[in-house]
Amino acid sequence: MNENKIFLEGLSFFAFHGLHDEEAKLGQRFIIDLTCWADFEKATVSDDYEDTICYGTLAKTVEDVVTNSRFNLLERLAGAICDAVFAMDARISKITVKVNKPSAPVPVHTGGFGVEVTRPRPAANG
Repeated sequence: MNENKIFLEGLSFFAFHGLHDEEAKLGQRFIIDLTCWADFEKATVSDDYEDTICYGTLAKTVEDVVTNSRFNLLERLAGAICDAVFAMDARISKITVKVNKPSAPVPVHTGGFGVEVTRPRPAANG
């Protein structure tokens, strides 16, 4: 089986994640990069939409998690994105999600703080 990658880079959302009360009240921007491994080799020959994974649906799935949830930790946000993307399409075998928080409330100038999580698809129960 061939495993190829689909990636979405620089998805930007305004949300309310973080440990501090002001982060929950004021919110801030989060930048998400997503890579999904899947066997869509057939699409490289067929040019048929049904043989690949919809990029728009991937982006909407990420948006729903980032904007409709609240987490203290970027690590948990990244894990929730992985869970939602795996639930979205059974063909995805592995995911890497990078969460960048460009305006983290720290006393140094930075381009952002973030986490990167890579997970294989969980084994089926039973």
